[in-house]
Amino acid sequence: MGSLFRSEEMTLCQLFLQSEAAYACVSELGELGLVQFRDLNPDVNAFQRKFVNEVRRCDEMERKLRYLEKEIKKDNIPVADTGENPEAPQPREMIDLEATFEKLENELREVNMNAESLKRNFLELTEVKHILRKTQVFFDEMADPSREEEQVQLLGEEGMRAGGQAALKLG
Repeated sequence: MGSLFRSEEMTLCQLFLQSEAAYACVSELGELGLVQFRDLNPDVNAFQRKFVNEVRRCDEMERKLRYLEKEIKKDNIPVADTGENPEAPQPREMIDLEATFEKLENELREVNMNAESLKRNFLELTEVKHILRKTQVFFDEMADPSREEEQVQLLGEEGMRAGGQAALKLG
């Protein structure tokens, strides 16, 4: 198998392919890794090209794969790297891949939103737990009979007439 180094001998060829066979032919040539394509229409805008919709679909799938990869790396999930590139999928397989990537992206976004919500709820409940503990300590100190002078100051005269039993037990 050759390479595309500058010193490698190359031949300039022009291929004419039927539209129906173009995808399969370009796919096979690309998988060989021995071909370099030259744009014969450099003045044509990228959005005016014939296969612009397919390129957009591929770009969108690539974005979804990058997102999935980022999330996998963020969670330190090991991924086996076989070192080989998979073959280009057929056009009908692309539809299945798009649906699968869309589903995975949506599920992962939902999982991330739920995880964030759980973290937020946990922090709120932890805060409430600490507040309840502090108020429990406060009321326990108020109920201590050795601190009757403090009870008079905190509860006032009505609290003392009620027998000084104004402590609440929070548990």
